[in-house]
Amino acid sequence: MEYEKRGSNGGGSRAYVYQLAAVAALGGLLFGYDTAVISGAIGFLATRFDLGAVWKGWAASSALVGCIIGAATAGVISDRLGRKTALLLSAVLFLVSAIGTALPRTLLEFILFRILGGIGVGIAAMLSPLYIAEVAPAAIRGRLVSINQFTIVLGMLVVYFVNALVAGMGDESWNVAWGWRWMFGSEALPALLFFFLLFRVPESPRWLTKQGNEERALAVLTRIRGAVSAEEELEDIKKTIAQESGSLRQLLQPGLRVALLVGICLAILQQVTGINVVLYYAPEIFKTTGMVSTKAINDTVIVGFVNLLFTLVAFAIVDRLGRKPLLLIASAGMGLSLVLLGYFFVLERFEGPWVLLFMLAYVASFAVAMGPVVWVVISEIFPTRVRGRAMSIATVCLWISCFAVSQFFPLMLETLHGSVFFIYAAMCAVAFLFVAVFVPETKGKTLEEIERKWMAKKMA
Repeated sequence: MEYEKRGSNGGGSRAYVYQLAAVAALGGLLFGYDTAVISGAIGFLATRFDLGAVWKGWAASSALVGCIIGAATAGVISDRLGRKTALLLSAVLFLVSAIGTALPRTLLEFILFRILGGIGVGIAAMLSPLYIAEVAPAAIRGRLVSINQFTIVLGMLVVYFVNALVAGMGDESWNVAWGWRWMFGSEALPALLFFFLLFRVPESPRWLTKQGNEERALAVLTRIRGAVSAEEELEDIKKTIAQESGSLRQLLQPGLRVALLVGICLAILQQVTGINVVLYYAPEIFKTTGMVSTKAINDTVIVGFVNLLFTLVAFAIVDRLGRKPLLLIASAGMGLSLVLLGYFFVLERFEGPWVLLFMLAYVASFAVAMGPVVWVVISEIFPTRVRGRAMSIATVCLWISCFAVSQFFPLMLETLHGSVFFIYAAMCAVAFLFVAVFVPETKGKTLEEIERKWMAKKMA
């Protein structure tokens, strides 16, 4: 069923579906902003509160405890109250966290508000791509879900610029006293924007259908697809939902448990291949090579720009080349870059641009697939009735992995030095093999077609 422009099939609008995807993807922008703001602030924060390696890791990774909580509860909230309501809750949490982390009197207060923000990240990280997948036509679903990853890295790039701007406003002592507070507080503006724009988008038509509200679901589908295609898609959705039990036990049945395995493993591999080592700690890594704080923060902006540029590449080719080939290319590129980065760290060859170049090659490889395509696949492969809860399971595993990597990296870098990068390179090799053996190609298939394929395996 091809997706057409407005008027060709009775009123469907490509512009409208892009608008819905863009608003939902602001959750991704806040995800990126909230998680990456720590990269510029962590050094000044550590000085302000006199933190060692373990406590520095906890200050950076405490938000990820909230991410785990948010991801664990987002599925139940969204399946019961709707995708839109849960996203509104995440926007409120982002705002509260931005204000709270800018004004803490103690490290405990800072960590508590970081955890609240993390809950918002956990909800948005799961529900933004899920909502987009549920409103997007199959022909452009990969591209539209990739908008979410684009806004994640855009949020990171924006906050890298904000961090650099704030850090340049004063000297080291000013940044230790005030600079990091402005870095965290700046998140209040995009949080408010996300909250108010969410009132302009409808609820997911698949969730509405599941709730028995077929009239509203048809209205949304008609505006997206046009009258004729909307009727056909609504019938397809109803038939698929009728075959679902609505229980997580369904995911443990033959066929569908493979889908669960794929979702969980991809989520874990996205993190244990080391991306947040670079995104959270890039300035700290650069400082180990002898850079001063402001130069290290400025070079992090380059990392963010490359991340954004290659996410645009993924956006352009994910529905042409397919999910699986891109994941294989990314895993190989990331592994090679980490091997070279570790080699130069072990030999302490910090002169010249090599450390920065290898970090950029790694980030480019991640951005072209391991970032956006993992979210695309996770948002596609689960049945409608349990998609929210199933994505919660996968996303909880993602955040647990992210927490482990972020918590222990400062200590690992301090004790293992450059050899730590070889560990992440080995994880890239595991990711390559897993994708090659287990991950199916979902390019161009409707969500109902993907589900029926899993169900056919169950019946076999």
